[in-house]
Amino acid sequence: MRVVIVDSDVSYPATSGKRLRTLNLMLRLADRHQIIYLGRCAAGSVEDREAPPFLRNHGIEPIIVHEPVAKKSGPLFYVRLARNLFSALPYSVASHCSPAMVRAMTDIAGRYDVDLWQFEWMSYLRMLNRAIPGPRIIIAHNVETLIWQRYCANERNPLKRLFLRGQWRKFDRCERQVFHDADRVVAVSPEDAALVRDHFGQPRVDVVDNGVDCAFYDQVHARREPCRILFLGALDWRPNLDAVGLLLDRIFPQVRAQAPEALLQIVGRHPAAQLRERIARTPGVELHADVADVRPYLAEAGVMTVPLRIGGGSRLKILEALASGLPVVSSKVGAEGLALTPGEHYVQAEEDEMACALVDAMHKPAQMQAQAQRGRAIVLKHYDWDVLARKLEQTWDNSVADWEQRNGRRATALAAEA
Repeated sequence: MRVVIVDSDVSYPATSGKRLRTLNLMLRLADRHQIIYLGRCAAGSVEDREAPPFLRNHGIEPIIVHEPVAKKSGPLFYVRLARNLFSALPYSVASHCSPAMVRAMTDIAGRYDVDLWQFEWMSYLRMLNRAIPGPRIIIAHNVETLIWQRYCANERNPLKRLFLRGQWRKFDRCERQVFHDADRVVAVSPEDAALVRDHFGQPRVDVVDNGVDCAFYDQVHARREPCRILFLGALDWRPNLDAVGLLLDRIFPQVRAQAPEALLQIVGRHPAAQLRERIARTPGVELHADVADVRPYLAEAGVMTVPLRIGGGSRLKILEALASGLPVVSSKVGAEGLALTPGEHYVQAEEDEMACALVDAMHKPAQMQAQAQRGRAIVLKHYDWDVLARKLEQTWDNSVADWEQRNGRRATALAAEA
C-alpha cells in the first residue's frame, strides 16, 4: 500500500527516542510498502542534507518542508507562551501549525492515491483537510495529558503550577478530539492504550511498543566498571531535565557520601549552557553531549540510573541498556510500559531509595549482571524492531480494511437513497 508518514521534524539522523522509533519502523516497512515521508526542518541543516539521500537509498520518498518548529528558548519563546494563554490549544500543538505543511499534505493527496495517512504528532492530523480520503492513524508516542498532569503534580512554584495545569487541561481536550478523529490510535504501551480507551473513549487502539535494534547493541563488548553510573537521555526534554536535577541535587551527593569513588556520566543531546556549567563544577560528574554512538558508554558503565518522576509511554534507554547487558536501577515511572518485573529484570527504586540502590548495585556487580541478562532475554523476545514492525503493519492492514468497509457501506447507502 502507499502510506504517507507525516512527522513533526525529520527522523534522520536518529538523535532521540522518538526519531529512533519512527525511523526504525519506517525502514523495515519500506521493504513491503510505498512510503512517502513528509517532515520539516531548517534549510541547510544536518537533517536537510543527510535525510533525503539516506531515505531514498532505503526506498522511501522524502518530502522536506523548510520550516522548522520555533525554538523553545529566547525572549520570543516567552512571548509565544504568553500568547498561548489565550489559545484553546496547548502550546506544543499550536506551535506546530503550519500553512506550508498543510499545502504539502494537500499536494501529496492531489498527486497520489494514498491508502493510509500516519501522523507522528497530533497537530498534523488536525491540519489535514477532512475531505481528503483515506484512513488516518495517530502514533501516540506519549499520552501528553498524563505527562502534563505529572508536570503539574511535581511543580512547587505556584505560578508555574497554574500554567502547567492550564496546559494539562488543554491537552486533555485536544487529545480527546484528535483520538476521536483518528481511525485508529497506536499507543506504545498497554498502560497508554488503556488511557486512550478508558479516559478518551477511543476503542480502536493498538499497542506497538518502543523497541531496540538488538543486533546493533549485541556488538557492545562490556568492560564494566562497577563504580560508573550512567544517565542517558535527551537533555532538552523536560522529564529528563527533572531527573538530572534530582540526580545532581539529591541522589548523587548521597551516593558519593557512601562511595567516594563513584562517577556519574550524563550522556545526552542538546544540554543547555546552564546545565553544562553546573555539571562542570560538580565533583564526580561528567557530561558527554551529542555523542555519535552511545554504545561505548553502555559498555563501560556498571549500572544505568533512571530516576524519572515525569513521563509517559516507555523508555528506549532501558531497552538499550538491557540489550547491552547493562544493569538498570529505575523508578516505577521510568520503567513504566515495559514488560519487565522489578527484582527480576531491574531494580526498582524511588527518589528516596535511589542512592542506596545504586550503592548496593556497585557492591554486587555479579548479582546485577545476572539480573541484566534476564532482562536482556525479555528485550530480545519482545522488543526487537523487526517484531514491532510486523505489529504496526497489522495495524495498517486493519485500518485500511475498516475504512474500506465503512466507506463501502456509505457508498451503498448513498446509491440506495439516489
